[in-house]
Amino acid sequence: MIIALLNQKGGVGKTTLAVHLAAGLSQKGRTLLLDADPQGSAVMWSSQREDAPPFTVTALAKPTIHRDIAQIAHGYEHVVIDGPPRASDLARSVIMAADFVLIPVQPSPYDLWAAQETVGLIQEAMTYKPDLKAAFVMNRKSVNTAISKSAKEALSELPFPVMTAEIAQRVVFAESAAVGQTVLEREPKGAAAREVGAFIKELEKVAA
Repeated sequence: MIIALLNQKGGVGKTTLAVHLAAGLSQKGRTLLLDADPQGSAVMWSSQREDAPPFTVTALAKPTIHRDIAQIAHGYEHVVIDGPPRASDLARSVIMAADFVLIPVQPSPYDLWAAQETVGLIQEAMTYKPDLKAAFVMNRKSVNTAISKSAKEALSELPFPVMTAEIAQRVVFAESAAVGQTVLEREPKGAAAREVGAFIKELEKVAA
């Protein structure tokens, strides 16, 4: 299964979610995190670690991923692609390489507007890949606020489902990233780890 994370707006926590998804999937089989974002944030995360991450991290920000993915993914049970911001040939290549596209969205009007552009790219790819699937996930939401509910209602008008699992904005995500860890390692019994676990469990069902 090849899962790509994309959003045309930066700052939605896409890389954080990609890293945690790869970490969770690595417990179930050999996993590759492909950093297709020119900023290289996932590779930078892995360079902060004292030991090797539990999954492979490789940088490839070239618009040939859809042609190269079969060779790149060989030997891996799970592949997570941290896609680039902005609509581009690279973003289109990432979508064409994926089996499933996950769109992280913060509960804000700006994110909802940007999500529509991502939807357009995916629908364009579905002309060539009719089996391609996609879904939204609410990420970096403020704890104990009602804004995510109204954001979910707005997203429900778009053609892809909205995941039930949500990831809140928590300091532990930044603290763990600074040392190349995930919240699953830093606070395995904490609220953030529970949210990530629920997200991965639901995603496996949605993407199947």
